[in-house]
Amino acid sequence: MDDCPQQSCFVPDTGCALGLVDLSACPAYRGAREESSAPTTTDDALLPWSGSALGLGDLAFIAGRSRPRIIATIGPQNAGKTTMLGAWYLLLSRGAADLRAGQFAGSFSLAGWEAVAESLRWAPGQAPGFPPHTTSRSGRAPGLLHLSFRIGQEQPASYLFTDAPGEWFHRWAINRDGPEAAGARWIAEHADVLLLVADREALSGEAKGSARSALQLLAARVADERRSRPVALVWTKADIPVTPAMEESVHQSVFGLIPDAEEFSVSIAPADTRRQVDDALTGLLDWALTARRPHADLPPSRPASNDPLFMYGVRPA
Repeated sequence: MDDCPQQSCFVPDTGCALGLVDLSACPAYRGAREESSAPTTTDDALLPWSGSALGLGDLAFIAGRSRPRIIATIGPQNAGKTTMLGAWYLLLSRGAADLRAGQFAGSFSLAGWEAVAESLRWAPGQAPGFPPHTTSRSGRAPGLLHLSFRIGQEQPASYLFTDAPGEWFHRWAINRDGPEAAGARWIAEHADVLLLVADREALSGEAKGSARSALQLLAARVADERRSRPVALVWTKADIPVTPAMEESVHQSVFGLIPDAEEFSVSIAPADTRRQVDDALTGLLDWALTARRPHADLPPSRPASNDPLFMYGVRPA
């Protein structure tokens, strides 16, 4: 008997499909029937993943061979973070991305990627649109989308892309240690690459002043938390113009605090500029997969004496 009536949920084997850490917070799980105490026999082998977005409980399985690199997409609500993830997946699915990280070698969250990219595809009688807003739920863990890449005959390397609601990062920017910032705090603590998203549509709209203030606050928080990790300023909806003064203000807010940050511009534009759109998205993905924090170069150790016995810590008799 199933513990959860939702078909996409495989509790307790792989965790909650919604990413809930505390299962008592899920109304569907609370209403499920108790598992029968009668012994059951089955020859079916359950897979250690469901194909949906991964939760924190799945990390041990993913990290069984090597630690995955986590790429965090940080930005305000409706900034295009999920759309960018879906566009990356579509590029990979049609072999249009030539990456230094290697060739696509599989994913344990294909159903999660499909859910993100479904709205971007053409369907009979339905034009492509944008993915639905990633909602914020109490107690929800970060949604993690998995990809692996292989170079030649080497072992594939795993990457996890965060798909989190913008409300998390807004609360985290205001109060890092607040209970409502737990999800964003986990992402900031464990991510290897930080992508700070600037929404050009919001920065050119009626509420552009508040959008700029929110981005400045978020940039300051990222600067405090980065710990020398690679950071990129990503302009989304790059086909929408913003005033030079606004662009300069954002540059000062980001590069004044993080002078070594990279800068990218991406958008989902009409087909006549498809090549430029693909190149911009591929360039950002390639950088995110290969960026590394700088390594400290330690000076070579030198003996304090030419006496070989002193070098090995042996005292002469």
